[in-house]
Amino acid sequence: MKITSRQRAELRAEAHHLTALVHVGNQGLTDAIRTTLDEVLRTHELVKVQLGKQLEIPAREAAAQLAESVRADVVQVIGKTATFYRENRNLEKKTGSLPPWRK
Repeated sequence: MKITSRQRAELRAEAHHLTALVHVGNQGLTDAIRTTLDEVLRTHELVKVQLGKQLEIPAREAAAQLAESVRADVVQVIGKTATFYRENRNLEKKTGSLPPWRK
């Protein structure tokens, strides 16, 4: 599911205050990173990823590869930080409660 530009803008505003929960190190985009990102997206939906400085490909390309591998949308890439979103329809959400990434 692709997000609309309006949704992307709202998610960028939400992500501004988040800290990176996944860090890509010297090993690059490993299966372990993909698995970790998949798990964090499952529980949080909106996730920041800090890409390593030694990454051999541009940050936007790395973000696109990660997003494709975990079926998520890239919300934004700023410098070496990428933000991803993937809705989890199975996550219990109560009307009026905080979104999962704010808990």
